[in-house]
Amino acid sequence: MLIPHLVSRILLALSILGIPVTLPSHSHGASYFEDGFLGLSQKELHEKLGIPQAVRDRKSALRVFTYYPITDWSTYFSKLVSPENGEDVYTFSREGIDIRYSFSYAVDPNDHSENRLLTVRLVDIEFSPAVLISRLPGLIPEFHPSTDPTNPAFRSNIWVLLFKGPPSSDARFIVREPGKEQLDWTLCYQLFSMRGLPDRLPTEALIDRVEISTQSLQLVTLQQRHTHERIPNPYSHQFDKQIPPLKPSATSIPVPKYAE
Repeated sequence: MLIPHLVSRILLALSILGIPVTLPSHSHGASYFEDGFLGLSQKELHEKLGIPQAVRDRKSALRVFTYYPITDWSTYFSKLVSPENGEDVYTFSREGIDIRYSFSYAVDPNDHSENRLLTVRLVDIEFSPAVLISRLPGLIPEFHPSTDPTNPAFRSNIWVLLFKGPPSSDARFIVREPGKEQLDWTLCYQLFSMRGLPDRLPTEALIDRVEISTQSLQLVTLQQRHTHERIPNPYSHQFDKQIPPLKPSATSIPVPKYAE
């Protein structure tokens, strides 16, 4: 407890004597992946994007949120819930599309201090109106999908999951999955369509929301193979050259013959 007090006295004395003192400047913490967000502290995120326009908190396991002006959240509502329950919200308008970014945070479960460090664990990006899947790279500067045809890609009837780049051991900190230490965690983009996706994914598919997070390719291929269908990379140059699936030939229904 005495060290910070002595340091402040020494700095004060040096300043009185006119001796210049150069303190190390704060540097942004490096994010885990190329998206530039995952792994940043809340303070570093605010330095990068500015103060958020609002804060939202989730009311249930479903996507039901309450939005608060940043001043109301800071002075009152943030004291009623755990700090990590609040998601910082930023809004942008790009190419005539309203885009909303919401940042979810992770905390160290062993840190029980009042001002726990908040670390970005997920970025939720929503579009109004929905946009073509081909437009996403132009609307989201942080979205750089691989164009490699062999890059891992999966789908369900409502989303597309794209892996990108090498895994990061540091990213385990923001993962909630049990047994996370035994798995590798990679940057992922998950594209959601409220309208559902057809059996053959077209480049004109409409996307309502994108999540930037970290997921494990091992977990998907070994334990989630029944819900995650492997597909060609929709951002590869060869994707448009896919041969459409053959339509099953129609089988005629036999017409019964009756005796006259």
